[in-house]
Amino acid sequence: MLPAALITGVSLYLIYHFSPALRPVGPFCHAVASRGQTFLISVMLFLQYIRISPKDLRFHRWHAWALLFQVGTFALLTLAEVMLPPGNLRIIVESALLCLICPTASAAGIITERLGGSLPATMGYVVLIYAVTTLLIPGVVPILHPAEDFSFWAGVWRLLAKLFPMLILPGILAWIIRFCWPALHRALYSISHLSFYVWGVSLTLAMVLATRALVLSEPSAVLLGGIVAVSAGSCALQYAVGHWIGSRFPDPGRDTPQDKRSARITSGQALGQKNTGLLIWLGYSFMTPITSIAGGLYAIFQNIWNSWEIYRKENGRQQ
Repeated sequence: MLPAALITGVSLYLIYHFSPALRPVGPFCHAVASRGQTFLISVMLFLQYIRISPKDLRFHRWHAWALLFQVGTFALLTLAEVMLPPGNLRIIVESALLCLICPTASAAGIITERLGGSLPATMGYVVLIYAVTTLLIPGVVPILHPAEDFSFWAGVWRLLAKLFPMLILPGILAWIIRFCWPALHRALYSISHLSFYVWGVSLTLAMVLATRALVLSEPSAVLLGGIVAVSAGSCALQYAVGHWIGSRFPDPGRDTPQDKRSARITSGQALGQKNTGLLIWLGYSFMTPITSIAGGLYAIFQNIWNSWEIYRKENGRQQ
């Protein structure tokens, strides 16, 4: 299903792009794709929150190490970008910076659980990394792109306005239902597995938007090659580091081979799977707009990897 979603999303935009007769409906289709993806992500998260209790969102030891890695690499790349003159190299560094600090994808819990990891632990890190990046990114933007009309709190509110309906509101609604309408909660719990298929449709729309960002940016060959390299490298690095952190730092008292394997899968997905729609938006809204290409490319790389991991798991090859 995941490769089909990738191919369908890319194909839909290319059909539109190379069909002049469809140009008049372009703005409408873009709005449908953008708002439709946000709505589907909210539905998907709602179905995930239905399956967990607020008390399940506890802190895990690997959370601290994963967060340290993201914030640490973000700080180092911010320093590197400040020291670089304007040009392609600075844009490439900024693309890597966004790939590394971008919060965990809302769908990470779905893939994690399917691979044998922990949904609650993944959702706990989702909440943690969104809280950190909501404060961190607006604090760094004025350093990288000074502007008189930008302030820290204005940036925080813009991020919160983007995240509240997608991340926070579904959790509030799910937990109100859990505690106030048990019968409805049981009914929703019985269909919560459909979140995987909701994600498939959402991924198709995400690929439409990612392809649009790539086609409209029209970067030079050198710059595009650099962004491709850092997107692929960031993706591979974060999955690898996440797997290592989970294996090396499981929770105290939970160090059996099965526990370590679960922590390895969970940490790898939490660190490697990104909200690429938000990454694209961050590039357009706060950074050099062409860096949004990194989000589209990262979406392709991470979903190819996830498809391969699911294939290995379902064929008994995953270690």
